[in-house]
Amino acid sequence: MAAKKSGRAGGNPPAVHDNIQHDNLREDTKVTRTQTPTEGVTVIGEAVRRILSESAEVIIEITAAAPTAAQATRDNHTKTMQVVQALTPLGVQQADVQPISLKLQNLYTPMLPALPAYAGLPPIGHGGMMGQGGLSPFTAGALQPEVQFGSYFASNTLRINVREPGRAGEIADMSVRAGATLIGGVRFRPADEASARRAALEAAGKDARLKAEALAAASGKKLGDPVAISEDLVATNGTYVALRAIAPFAFGAGAPEAVGELEYYARVSANFRFA
Repeated sequence: MAAKKSGRAGGNPPAVHDNIQHDNLREDTKVTRTQTPTEGVTVIGEAVRRILSESAEVIIEITAAAPTAAQATRDNHTKTMQVVQALTPLGVQQADVQPISLKLQNLYTPMLPALPAYAGLPPIGHGGMMGQGGLSPFTAGALQPEVQFGSYFASNTLRINVREPGRAGEIADMSVRAGATLIGGVRFRPADEASARRAALEAAGKDARLKAEALAAASGKKLGDPVAISEDLVATNGTYVALRAIAPFAFGAGAPEAVGELEYYARVSANFRFA
């Protein structure tokens, strides 16, 4: 019995414990090998493509308010027809007017708290001023976070397709004079936007390849296959030119000279390995 007790207190640990310690030691001394990065070059290619806008769109909103939902809807429809008729002489056809959304909602207002008494008068909003026998529907127990204001609001958002981009400003002005609200300004569109975007990306990709070949040749290397490619494309109505005029070294070569055409600026980042 004494030998067992002394072994537990200060003797050698059991054999099974010794095996576990050696296993942990072997796991801690494992060496992790990392692969050497592939030698190569990373470049950024840029390109700008300009095309003439062949159409435009104007987004407008028409609103109407009335005591009832039915009246607000009718008034909004009448006002919408008036705006569309005012645009007809400018070449806008019925097919050019596309509804985006039609909303009808109640108008609510927060309940005002009771005002304090003044010059001996009872507080406004409490009994004695607006009720029989000192009772009022606006007592503290009847207060609510908000109450219905008693009016309805109808809004109709429309997209006006402009066949002649040069008349977009006239159509926007006439819409406002007829009672609509202009939302988001005027947006010009090309006939084939997908082709313009693809052409800009292809040109930026070729620019990146040429830059990589030049850097590889300068380093005495031969260019291999691309490892990774990322792209970014921005379509504007002249913003690129304005930004380039302010900071000419912030963008790549190829900025257009004229302002007002649709611009597609593509930026491609490519990583090539050496052959």
